[in-house]
Amino acid sequence: MLWAGRMRLRTFAILLVLVHTSAACEFGPFPYSVTGIVCRMTKPAALLLNQETAQVIQAAFRNAKFPNITGERSMRLLGKVAYGLTNIQVNDLSIEQSEVELKENDAIHIAIKNVTAFFKGTLTYGYAGGWFLHLFHSVDFEIESSIDLQINIKLMCQKDQVAADASDCYLTFHKLILHLQGDKEPGWLKQLFVDFISFTLKLVLKSEVCNEINSLAQVLADFVHDLAENFVRDEDISVDISLASVPLIKANYLESHHKGLVLYENYSDVFSDSVFSPSLLTESRMLYFWLSEHILSSLASAAFLDKRLVLTIRGEKLQALFEMEDTEAQRKAVQMIFQGTSYNNSVAKVWSLAHPQISLQPEGTVVKSLVAVEVSIFPTGEEPLMVLYMEKEITVTIQAAYAEKKLILHPLDSRIEFKIFKCTADPSGNDPSIRNFLQTMISVVGIPEVISRIEQALTSLMNSKGLHLFEIRNPEIITRKGYVIVQLDFSFPNHLLLDFLEKRL
Repeated sequence: MLWAGRMRLRTFAILLVLVHTSAACEFGPFPYSVTGIVCRMTKPAALLLNQETAQVIQAAFRNAKFPNITGERSMRLLGKVAYGLTNIQVNDLSIEQSEVELKENDAIHIAIKNVTAFFKGTLTYGYAGGWFLHLFHSVDFEIESSIDLQINIKLMCQKDQVAADASDCYLTFHKLILHLQGDKEPGWLKQLFVDFISFTLKLVLKSEVCNEINSLAQVLADFVHDLAENFVRDEDISVDISLASVPLIKANYLESHHKGLVLYENYSDVFSDSVFSPSLLTESRMLYFWLSEHILSSLASAAFLDKRLVLTIRGEKLQALFEMEDTEAQRKAVQMIFQGTSYNNSVAKVWSLAHPQISLQPEGTVVKSLVAVEVSIFPTGEEPLMVLYMEKEITVTIQAAYAEKKLILHPLDSRIEFKIFKCTADPSGNDPSIRNFLQTMISVVGIPEVISRIEQALTSLMNSKGLHLFEIRNPEIITRKGYVIVQLDFSFPNHLLLDFLEKRL
């Protein structure tokens, strides 16, 4: 995935998503072989996210649509007493404690204890017989309740994505007290409604609150899927995050496996040799992402086909490259190449000639690419003149890190092999000074400049997906032969969950 956008909200939703799938999804006999992405969330993350449960439950209570309650009761002497409770709504709510437990191969068990809820509304009652005429009265009421709530969240797999099922929901009432306005009504009347209405009211509250929780769980499940899908899409390039196997729930972590196939126009991505094994991930950090080498290689191919691997350098940037050192050889080479034309009237174009090859190794990400470089000048009043063209095979090893909300790419070493070299200042190719200067320049400043541009572009792309909104702690990017692991801890700005609930409900 999944590089992850609103982390506590996103990962709270993942908590709902990565649990259980039903037979609605069909998987092959060897699911790991088609696994390109793995997400593992450990128990510490679940405990952290549980701190936000109170806000979700409060939203469920406040957003529940309580129906009017009507009925009648036969009373000796009074005849029939008809009643109606209308405009029922939550007036105040507090939650004392919330606990979460991962039940292996079962579900996420969330226990909400000591929920104090006050409901308000209007009570209308009247007498319809006996010694009384048809008389109806209205009085405002308040219901004070103390409730424990147990939710067991399971998921069903639908259309290769997960749908949350929180219908296994129980409310236990420890207290349910009806207060009539000013308590001025007859005592027998209050006792009547307390005894008779409370049972019906409990059923209504349980039904509506649990329905709302189940609905909200599905909203969050859909939200995290859409968020993840958007995070791994940029214009015409995207990654298929359909489930590759049944998500796992263990006592200490949740884990989901995704196909991770790259989608781009007519580009066909086939994947059947994943090296994933659950033993490759530990349980010491909150969140893990495992990505196959195949995904990075396919993304690079899609970027090549989409003509994104092109870079133009001019002006001060171009000057910085060619004037990395002030030596006689440097001045001679610059004079021969640019023929006295200023950098502002010159441009260098760098582009990839073929699909880059990417290999993940313990020392870093090894990128091998056939690259072309063209330098043109624009003499005053004349047509543009190409003064340098070269093709070279470049192999560079890169280490990646993430700090201060930025992706950091650090080139360790590089190898350059010239394939084609044409320079108007040396048409015969007998002067090695220009080529030697260019090889040094490319190694020292050229490759770092290209990598810096990629670094900035990827950081900007991830931030456009909202990654900068998350508080990511001590992230590590670890490369191994054939795969990369991203592991991290996190916290989350509280207001983002509230913003989500306000917009969605």
